[in-house]
Amino acid sequence: MSPVVQINSSFQSWSDSQREEARELSQKYSTLNLTYSSLFLKFPELDKYCPVTNKTSKERTCRGCPEGWELFGEKCFLYSDDRQDWKTSQCHCMSKGGHLVIIGSEEEQAHLWKKAKALSQGDSYWIGLHDSSSGGWQWVDNTSMADGVQFWGYLRERGDSGELCARLSPSNNYKKDWYSVVCTSALKRVCERRSGSLL
Repeated sequence: MSPVVQINSSFQSWSDSQREEARELSQKYSTLNLTYSSLFLKFPELDKYCPVTNKTSKERTCRGCPEGWELFGEKCFLYSDDRQDWKTSQCHCMSKGGHLVIIGSEEEQAHLWKKAKALSQGDSYWIGLHDSSSGGWQWVDNTSMADGVQFWGYLRERGDSGELCARLSPSNNYKKDWYSVVCTSALKRVCERRSGSLL
């Protein structure tokens, strides 16, 4: 007996309630499929997380970070190729739905250091740390650096040279990898955003 005949004969042996349940499930599937499709039309940002991977079936594969961003832990990181000053770099990260990276653990620092070292070819990257006008170093979310981990290679005091910001400069030791530099310097940057975040 062929599979089609088996399915037909098995469908015919279903009770009326089973047939009704199958119809309801089929309708629910159609409604979900329509809702799924309309979500991507309504929120084009979803395409960054769930791009079409099969053009014939329109099947999508979802991931935790938009295209070009790298997932690590619960964060997505983006390493730039261009060079800008610190404030412009922060604005650029914000335009991508994130901010300059806030380093909250030694594990995260080691990961960023390793990746930056592989990409940098001697370049440094802005991180989201600056010397605030009130004194003391702050992250871009206004938390104090004093409350968290620190990986300074060289930290100078603010002088006549202007506001200072922090850069990650891949050296031989990830634990001594941050350097203070004038914020108007042109460097690459590391942006971060929460994984799965559409905002």
